[in-house]
Amino acid sequence: MSRPVRPGARADVRVPRPGLVTPRVRWRSSTRALWATVVVVLALGGILLGRLGQMQLSQHEELAAQAAQVSTREILTPALRGRILAADGTPLVSNSATSVVTVEPEVLLEAEDGGRALVDSVAAALGLPEEELWGRTRLCGTAGAPPVPSCFSGSPYLPVPIAYDVDPVTALAVLERPEDFAGVDVRSVPVRSYPAPEGVNAAHLLGYLGRPTQEEVDASAGQLGADDWLGRAGLETVYDAGMRGVPGRTTVTLDPRGVVTGQLESSDPQQGDDLRTHLDVEVQAGAEKALVEAVRAARREGAPAPSGAAVVLRPDTGAVVAATSFPTYDPGIWTRGVSAREYDGLLDPDRGAPLVNRVLGETFPPASTFKVVSLAAALQTGIDPEAEYPCPGAVTIAGQRFTNFESESYGELDLPGVLEVSCDTTFYRWAYDHWLAQGGLAQTSDDQDRFIAVARGFGLGQRTGIDLPAEEPGTLPSRAWKEEYWEATREESCLRAEEGYPQEEDEERREFLEQLARENCEGGWQWRPGDAVNFSIGQGDVASTPLQMAVVYAAVANGGRLVTPQLADALVAGDGTVVQELDAADQGSVSIDEETWQILRTGLADVVTEGTAAQAFAGWPSQDYPVLGKTGSAEAFGQEATSWFASYGPGDDPEYVVVVVVEEAGLGAEVAAPAARDIWDALRTVEEER
Repeated sequence: MSRPVRPGARADVRVPRPGLVTPRVRWRSSTRALWATVVVVLALGGILLGRLGQMQLSQHEELAAQAAQVSTREILTPALRGRILAADGTPLVSNSATSVVTVEPEVLLEAEDGGRALVDSVAAALGLPEEELWGRTRLCGTAGAPPVPSCFSGSPYLPVPIAYDVDPVTALAVLERPEDFAGVDVRSVPVRSYPAPEGVNAAHLLGYLGRPTQEEVDASAGQLGADDWLGRAGLETVYDAGMRGVPGRTTVTLDPRGVVTGQLESSDPQQGDDLRTHLDVEVQAGAEKALVEAVRAARREGAPAPSGAAVVLRPDTGAVVAATSFPTYDPGIWTRGVSAREYDGLLDPDRGAPLVNRVLGETFPPASTFKVVSLAAALQTGIDPEAEYPCPGAVTIAGQRFTNFESESYGELDLPGVLEVSCDTTFYRWAYDHWLAQGGLAQTSDDQDRFIAVARGFGLGQRTGIDLPAEEPGTLPSRAWKEEYWEATREESCLRAEEGYPQEEDEERREFLEQLARENCEGGWQWRPGDAVNFSIGQGDVASTPLQMAVVYAAVANGGRLVTPQLADALVAGDGTVVQELDAADQGSVSIDEETWQILRTGLADVVTEGTAAQAFAGWPSQDYPVLGKTGSAEAFGQEATSWFASYGPGDDPEYVVVVVVEEAGLGAEVAAPAARDIWDALRTVEEER
């Protein structure tokens, strides 16, 4: 409200108070920095545009290919594997479907614990060991991964299999709870199955499959994927390429994490070929049964009999009709996803190392079965083929006494008779006389040694070339071999000669080992009289596989031709059409005259009818179906003898060779010969039925 003005008074005048005003100053701006920035931006833009143009025009194809490699992957789908068949087409290995529980790799990748909790819950639901399933998610060769085959070696872009051969009902319970088992699925996949006709096992012949290593994938030129299966033993590995077929191919796109986001193209796989073998189902079953019974019989008598083998082949072609090794195992163990514990058990020597194929993967002193070689060699040294020779119970060679079995004496014998009674002392004398004739210890060359030369001529000391892996060459000692061995073991021998064997509880064995160590230290390089005489009876350092001795007896049967043992006959298509014949070449022949062959055959025939194998073949129809053979009992200090029997037949038109060996089981006449008799029974029965 305004204040009233009195009459006559002067009105108030409001005078503005002076204030300070900042004077405006006008600046003149500079454009130098702006233009510099513009120039730099334009220059960089020009460079960028130029580079983009270069990339689009001159490097377009190269960069596009690189981009495609980064964002896509080609995944191989394994083809259905070909089967393994017996000679008559009966499946020995086939394919069947099984339920496999898998987990998506991205689920494991994204989980904070790497998916451990998920895998443990799956294991609990399936009632399986947690560590076993977890191990199958660990990449083989990485820290913490279990050994092959219990780790993961598949493709990182495909579901990881963690449980095999799962009960479908149990697996369904997992599928019905996707909220608890995210990324877990159950797939039906083809796996190897083993029909076991007539109860046939044949695990060591058939082999098994395993995932490829990264090196194998890289070296396959795109023909092999990480999710493939490769043959890892037996026929599966030798004929893997033919049975594997042609894989299918699928190109997928990936996000930056490597997770599959789509599919570009695909082609179907082409089934592999079947492998037809020479194996006879009934003969194989008979051989397996005979070997097991021989082991059991030896063990009932108190012998350890830890291992054994039997082989049946044709002397004209080398075709392997049957072969078996003891102990064996269930070949289906591989399709169930063998655990580390199971795999260790297959290699455990205390369990007999069931994974080892004793037919060709382990050697034994051949003992008296070797005498067909030594008798032929003795004849080449100049002994009279028509003379008779003394067979005393013992002979003294260079001051050392050597005896026959139980020091038995047989008087004067012709050459077939020497084989018939298996007279060691006669062979000792022949070998010693030849050793002296060459110069004794002064002789350092093997060139004139007929015993060594003839053994080499029969193919001993080298692999037979059979179509199976892991074949041992055996040991054929000689002067050169002894010197090499001495150089390699001299230090240990001299140490043992000085310190002895205090840990050995058996006094007799301890003294034997100490004496041997002293001899080897002082002159282990020398080819001594004992080396020569032991060689002549297949003892000492001589060692061969059962398969090698089968080849030796095949040569005796066919007149000197060295055959190559072979299991496979042909690769055939699903409709039975032959895709590829699989023939094995001969290995040459043994240079032995017909008179020698006839002496050997006469002596081997007498072994079965009147000699050391007569009891095992009592009642055998020798007139209608003559079998010729030789027993062997390989002796080792402090151990039971290893039992051998090598044979062929029938008679002058032989069709089969049968060799049986049982380790530390006793005399050849009492263990191996009866087992061979059972196999011959099976062969004769098969022929009569057909």
